[in-house]
Amino acid sequence: MLSASAPAALKGVQAKRVSLRKPVRVAASAGLKENVAAAGVAAALSLSVASGAQALTYDEIKGLTYSQVRGSGLANTCPELVTGTDKLDLGKYKGFKEMCLEPSSVVVEADLGAGKAYQPSKLMTRNTYSLAQLTGTLSGGQWKEQEGIDFAPTTVKLRNGELVPFLFTFKEASLSGPSTLKAGSEIKGEFVVPSYRGQTFLDPKGRGYATGYQEAVALQALGEGQEELEGENFKSVDPLKGAVTMQVATVNEETGEIAGVFESIQPSDTDLGSKKPKNVKIQGVWYAQGAN
Repeated sequence: MLSASAPAALKGVQAKRVSLRKPVRVAASAGLKENVAAAGVAAALSLSVASGAQALTYDEIKGLTYSQVRGSGLANTCPELVTGTDKLDLGKYKGFKEMCLEPSSVVVEADLGAGKAYQPSKLMTRNTYSLAQLTGTLSGGQWKEQEGIDFAPTTVKLRNGELVPFLFTFKEASLSGPSTLKAGSEIKGEFVVPSYRGQTFLDPKGRGYATGYQEAVALQALGEGQEELEGENFKSVDPLKGAVTMQVATVNEETGEIAGVFESIQPSDTDLGSKKPKNVKIQGVWYAQGAN
């Protein structure tokens, strides 16, 4: 579940673009530094303004051609909301569309010698880690995600060189919040975290969940001596759970747009049940529109 400090950590966050891949040696805003320190992840990653893609509004992004977007990094960024109003009544909408979640910080709970704590990480994935075009139902303050680009396989590396793959996702999210949104409103809930690997994935010894061997061929003669290998032999693709807190920064009553910041905590890859998952904390910006 989310840490007790999560709501306080998100309060007052400035939705400024922070790059996971292309750090620029500039100082982060004081507000952003204070937020990260409050969350206990001051060294989460180099807090720096993106050197590639510049945040654009939804209409500006839709006005671009494929050639203008290709190679610019804009396909991995969420729209920004520049003009806002005091509040937004969700009662007039039956659903939401164009929801986007763009991570700006990823830290992993691990013990690197000084006790278990959230450790900074380095992104190893290309600019394909944002979620976009999410749609779902909206009833008052109840949000239910249904479809869209709602998962993104992502890998980060810890200081000790360990690679931590995880499936950044918002799949089947069920959220609760106020029916009237304004700056500072919070929306909280849980989502499903599917298995990072599919049912037909085979490990180096040819073992899989829906295909392949059940046991390593060379070890079959051991018979009952394989208890310690049970996690490797008997694969699992059972989904896990994640939790998210989304805070509203800006709303627009006329366009139905919403923008803000989020913090989610979800498990990392279990290698089909053979490894204990690590907690991965992701912070970033989000955007959505009301729909009928």
